[in-house]
Amino acid sequence: TSAGARVDARMALVGKTWRGEDSLMASKAHGTCVAAVQSPLRWGCSVQTADNICCFNRHFAEYSGYWESTSFLREASHERTVFRDSVTGLPLFVAPVGRSWAEFVEESRHHGWPSFRTQEVVWDNVRVLGNGETVSVNGTHLGHNLPDSKGFRFCINLVSVAGHAPAGSGSDGGDDGLPFDFPPPPVRV
Repeated sequence: TSAGARVDARMALVGKTWRGEDSLMASKAHGTCVAAVQSPLRWGCSVQTADNICCFNRHFAEYSGYWESTSFLREASHERTVFRDSVTGLPLFVAPVGRSWAEFVEESRHHGWPSFRTQEVVWDNVRVLGNGETVSVNGTHLGHNLPDSKGFRFCINLVSVAGHAPAGSGSDGGDDGLPFDFPPPPVRV
């Protein structure tokens, strides 16, 4: 069995569409994005860095540990934080789910970037391309899927998921605006 077939079989357990086509990253109004990133971003993330990584990049990332230089660890909810697209404000990840805040932070520190697991992905708004690049359905570059012995691990740039909820949604970054079935049932991969 090919590695791609194993990935497809594992992700089929999620019960959501997850594989994205390269056409998601076609040129749009602002690089690969539908618009420029929001300004300001949450947690004091750099708008310029975010714009470069989200909209004009397919391979590079913020520097390892960047997320720890922001106000994220002080300001994010340790109960459950919604990570939103820095361009559109759509929810992309929710953490922690199925683990503690300390476990989420420890794994993220170990790898150098916020690291999300399958159950923490809002699959309505996230896709994984054939090469592992992880993107929003609107063409925002987020990071990469780098599986390890525990399963899928989404290594994501904080600048890509520091957006505010869309105007008029009444959300301040909390749980509202998520699909009614979130989080999905636990997935064993």
